[in-house]
Amino acid sequence: MTSPDAEQGAGAAGEAQAVPEDGTPRPEERLERAVRAAEQALIEYEIAVETFRIEVENFSRLHHQKLGPMYTRLDELDAEIAEARAARTGDPEDLRKADEARARVMPMPGVEELFNGWMDGDGLFPEAAAMLTDQPVRPPQRVRPSDEARKLYRELARKAHPDLSTDETERARREEFITRVNGAYARGDEMLLRELAEEWAKGPEPEQRGPSPSEELYARLEWLARRKELLALVAKELEDGPIGSMLRMAPDDPDHLLDEIAEQLLAQVAERERELAELVE
Repeated sequence: MTSPDAEQGAGAAGEAQAVPEDGTPRPEERLERAVRAAEQALIEYEIAVETFRIEVENFSRLHHQKLGPMYTRLDELDAEIAEARAARTGDPEDLRKADEARARVMPMPGVEELFNGWMDGDGLFPEAAAMLTDQPVRPPQRVRPSDEARKLYRELARKAHPDLSTDETERARREEFITRVNGAYARGDEMLLRELAEEWAKGPEPEQRGPSPSEELYARLEWLARRKELLALVAKELEDGPIGSMLRMAPDDPDHLLDEIAEQLLAQVAERERELAELVE
């Protein structure tokens, strides 16, 4: 998984850039070319990482389907061997090892069995969550706002009512503000109403100066670099994982590798079966 030639992408992007009539390149032209090249390189790298991820996923599925039953059989034989040995010796250490070996092949209890009446596969039941957080199970009844809350609410409604403005932007700001005021009054939240009154008294926040074209391009380059670093971590995790490592051993013929592993596992199964037969006899 390697990135494409960045210079090729830069050249293609540069050809599409407009040049002033006097032939002098714009100040942002080189930066724009760098951004286009980085974007193209990132796209190619993302394709490579995603392609490898799909290969790992497919190989993992085949690995599980073909070799999973053999691994399961080996675990079962290990448990039976440990149990047979413990039955022969009666040694506490052998008994402990037998229990551990059997635990590895016993099915894990489901969530419902572990937390009967508390949670299922979707999470905690509402009643259980309420008990654990010391909250009432039923939502609290609506409170009656205090006189001070009603006073604050009326003052804010008179000052910030959307109909007091014909400007669309200001009207939208007032509607959003009144929505918060209504919510605070419905809950009887006098403190929040005071905070909203202070917020309204300060007026709208001044508009922030937008970034310049160069600043936007630099920000885009930084984002592309961070994205590339993240993809590199994903790629490394895939490559260093057990399935990725196996794929690197036989990138051209992974199916043959599965066949080789299957032969090795079958030999181990036969060996375990002989050992178990000797212990039982």
